[in-house]
Amino acid sequence: MTTNFKMLINGELVESPDRLTILNPRTEDVVGYAPQITEQQVQDSLVAAKSGFAVWSTKTLTERQEVILRFVELLEAQREEVLELLMAETGKPRDNAEYDFGMLITCLRFFLEEMQRLDQPRIPDPNGKFLHYVSRQPLGVVVGYLAWNFPLLNLGYKLGPALAAGCSVILKPSQITPLASLRCAEIAKEAGFPPGVINVISGDRYPVTDPLLTSPDVSLFTMIGSTQSGVGAMQTAATSVKHFSVELGGNSPALVYADADLDKAVNDIVDLKFGNTGQVCVSPNRCYVHESIYEAFLDKAQTRAASISLKEHDPEARQLMGPMMTLAARDALIEKIQREVDAGARLICGGKAPSGFSKGFYMEPTIIADIDDKADLTCNEIFGPVLAVIPYSDEETLADRANDNEYGLAAYVYTENLNTALRAAEKIQSGSICVNEAFYDVSLPHGGLKQSGVGKDCSRYSLEEFLTLKRVSIRIN
Repeated sequence: MTTNFKMLINGELVESPDRLTILNPRTEDVVGYAPQITEQQVQDSLVAAKSGFAVWSTKTLTERQEVILRFVELLEAQREEVLELLMAETGKPRDNAEYDFGMLITCLRFFLEEMQRLDQPRIPDPNGKFLHYVSRQPLGVVVGYLAWNFPLLNLGYKLGPALAAGCSVILKPSQITPLASLRCAEIAKEAGFPPGVINVISGDRYPVTDPLLTSPDVSLFTMIGSTQSGVGAMQTAATSVKHFSVELGGNSPALVYADADLDKAVNDIVDLKFGNTGQVCVSPNRCYVHESIYEAFLDKAQTRAASISLKEHDPEARQLMGPMMTLAARDALIEKIQREVDAGARLICGGKAPSGFSKGFYMEPTIIADIDDKADLTCNEIFGPVLAVIPYSDEETLADRANDNEYGLAAYVYTENLNTALRAAEKIQSGSICVNEAFYDVSLPHGGLKQSGVGKDCSRYSLEEFLTLKRVSIRIN
């Protein structure tokens, strides 16, 4: 049974004349319909967010905390309903959907706690004449565009710090996966936020939503998405002075040195690569393996990938992998793989749509070897279940090869030598570098260098982007 969802604007659930049709990538069935926002509703959301900020920003942290924690309680009470909706619109396996939902809860709680820990330091005066201190206050109205791969995690990354800081928000989840986010907005209405504090909209007509970017009433534009989309949005938004915090594309290198724990490296890289069907911004895309262990790495990686199942409720599966999000993305990726094979790359496994599936945008876990650094699959973000493996012999130039790319979001290093690890961490140009195990947590800053964005998600560094920093000086002597 399909459902018509509504947007939350100024504390009211609203529809629109047109709507988006949302498909289940597992079954290709219609999951539900989301409103296609109108020009007037865009203006309504801006007015609402401005008035909502005036109310929310003046509340104490204790007052904000009461409403936010009530929202958390209501979300947890509706957990199963939201999970089912999330799995239907994304095709995620249940464990992945539980992580996605759990991160929304985690972010809402974490940023409240982090707001309580935030310092407002005193600055010493050299002449003893003034009391100087730093004051932090809510920044203003925040507009956020979210990605489709982890809808609720992305919602939490933006909603958590904004609400804790005292900002109001207008959030637009991806037009591909808006339903779980719209349902969470309905739950937020039940929690009792003042009208206009949380506005969640939907649509795919960017000329209609562009006033959200150009409005002088918006203090911060934030997004999670591709570099191309981020650059375009920032160009559009450059009509007034505002803050930007954008987490954009990635093309993460994994460096496996000759002395690495091979089994640990293989298992870690393969599991991270095929998690969420490779549709992860920090997924390892280019895997550089020392020539002395190259073939052994490929053999073990193939075996590890073979234990991944595409079938739901497979009791023998070590890991369940869902479909890709769209048919167009799946077919385009298969074409890219074939072009590289025709050019001389070696297909270790996968590379095609699996047999036995009459519906769904499934693709086999794919490993491709002997591929050039400058190939399309290695130069650009893959965002699918394809691991490109490249041999190397010269350790001195390895970090340079890893850096020879416009992206700089994440990188992975595997070595038993501490000096090697530290040198690699120093030289690699990425916003996060994990040595000997991939690890991410809401307490750790997440963001990119180069064309992978500006600003941070997670940690106190994200919270600070939703706050002003004022210097106050009082003559005391």
